[in-house]
Amino acid sequence: MASIMGALRRRVLTPDMAETRLSTRGFYEKNPAARDLLETVGMSFLTGYGFAAEAAGPTDAESGLEQVPYEFRGFAYEGAAMACAVRDGLPFGHAHRVERFLTGQAARHVYMVYVGVGWAMARVPRFRWSSMYTADPLLRWLVLDGYGFHQAYFRTAKYVHEQYQEPNFPWPGKGWSWYADRVIDQGIGRATWFVAGTDAARVADIFEEFPESRRADLYAGAGLAATYAGGAGEQELAEFLQRADKHRRWVAQGSAFAASARVEAGLVTPHTELATRVLCDGMTPEEASIVCAESLPDPCVDGAVPAYEVWRTRIAERFAQAGD
Repeated sequence: MASIMGALRRRVLTPDMAETRLSTRGFYEKNPAARDLLETVGMSFLTGYGFAAEAAGPTDAESGLEQVPYEFRGFAYEGAAMACAVRDGLPFGHAHRVERFLTGQAARHVYMVYVGVGWAMARVPRFRWSSMYTADPLLRWLVLDGYGFHQAYFRTAKYVHEQYQEPNFPWPGKGWSWYADRVIDQGIGRATWFVAGTDAARVADIFEEFPESRRADLYAGAGLAATYAGGAGEQELAEFLQRADKHRRWVAQGSAFAASARVEAGLVTPHTELATRVLCDGMTPEEASIVCAESLPDPCVDGAVPAYEVWRTRIAERFAQAGD
């Protein structure tokens, strides 16, 4: 009975794979290789989502997730985290699935898990947001990155081309809406890498249409996507860094975040190595990951400026110094 219920739950909850096609989304197709890459990312995400939607318990999805090719496995864990969070957010969904998911192999993908929770936040009613797993005082901000990515990916005209920002964003609470908007912009920047089909020049063109005050966060998100997802060659990445101009340090910060996520998960790929070499001042992914670790605030407590922003700024400053 449990397997029948699981299969039914997977069928009901999991979005159609067609939603990952660039043609469905109306995204730019740079070339067939970039299209195949981005569509495989999307399919891997939904594959992971399906495993977790069907699983009786969160860690029961691990056997399937671990079979996803290592280049795309992090996206599958992200999708699985979204499914766990959606199930937590449903009526009577108080099983703490995301928390339990993180007791297993997902702990190596903790950044992707928090981003996946943000995807779920965009899909469940706001009165259920209190059920979302946001226990880590530092990484909880990543849910807004995931929320921003989701909105830009599925509501591209409004969030990317019309540059929409939601006034007085309600999470995580009063007094933080100014920073919530910034992290959402990081997710929008990350999604723009997909919207533009990994065409770095097109990404920069889109960013230049945004107000100057938003571009640093957008570039940080794109730097993360360029490193974690890939899709651009060395010359294209170098030109993108040049286009970023005074926001180069934020491209490097996003790239370092992506490198850290892949290093911690044991999923470093050749494109990760290429991207960090170009975007992080010649560093290897492991060296960029060390910069992230050494820049962690201690303690990780939000003050006038959130600890997450303190962390990001320290990383960006390290790369600004390296480029001087």
